[in-house]
Formats: sequence, structure tokens, C-alpha cells
Amino acid sequence: MTAAGDGPWLDDAAGRLVRPFTVSNGRTRPSVAFDLLSQVMATGATPLGYLGPEHAQALDLCRAPVSVAEVAAHLKLPAAVTKVLLSDLVDCGTLTAKPPTFHHNPTDRSLLEAVLDGLRRQL
Repeated sequence: MTAAGDGPWLDDAAGRLVRPFTVSNGRTRPSVAFDLLSQVMATGATPLGYLGPEHAQALDLCRAPVSVAEVAAHLKLPAAVTKVLLSDLVDCGTLTAKPPTFHHNPTDRSLLEAVLDGLRRQL
């Protein structure tokens, strides 16, 4: 039995019916270097040739700037597979990517302590 809107790719009892690396044709290395926080966005260009359903889903998620990690979460795919899919879209001109920008030093001790304190309050 499939979940509504998921088509034949997901099954309520069995989970994903297609192995994640089948989606990327076994490729594990993207042609574009992505960070999990890289921002990707659709260019509006129409892809030439056939793209798989996961490519189409990823492109749909990228109508507004979104991080690679968010795309992976929405697609329910490992980040490595998602990076390969997104690099395919960049290669065909339907997606642009920007490296993450930090307004603060991401390894600033006071920032990390504030995050840890916030997490502790949530528990």
C-alpha cells in the first residue's frame, strides 16, 4: 500500500522501494561541490532531455532559495544522493548554487554555547 501522493516509490510497511543510490545511477560524487548549507535555486530554464522523478521533485523544491540539507530532508534521500541529483540540475542549467555565507564565525565558542544552552532548555 502506498502513501497518498508518493506514488510507487514509498510503501507504508516497507518504506522506500527504490534504493537511494539507484536514483543517482550508482554515482556517489557530484560534479559540483556542495556544502549541506549551500543555497540552491531554480533558474527557470527548461531541462533538455528526461530527468527522473526525483530530479523533478528537487527542482520543484528549489523555486525559492533552499539549502541542500533541506532538499535532502524533503526528498527523504541521503545527502550524498541529493548532491548528485542537484549537481545534475546545475549541469543542465536548471539550477544555480551559492556556497553558504556566514555572518558570524560558525565555530565561535559563544555561539556554540548559546546553541547548546538552547538545546538543553528544550530537553
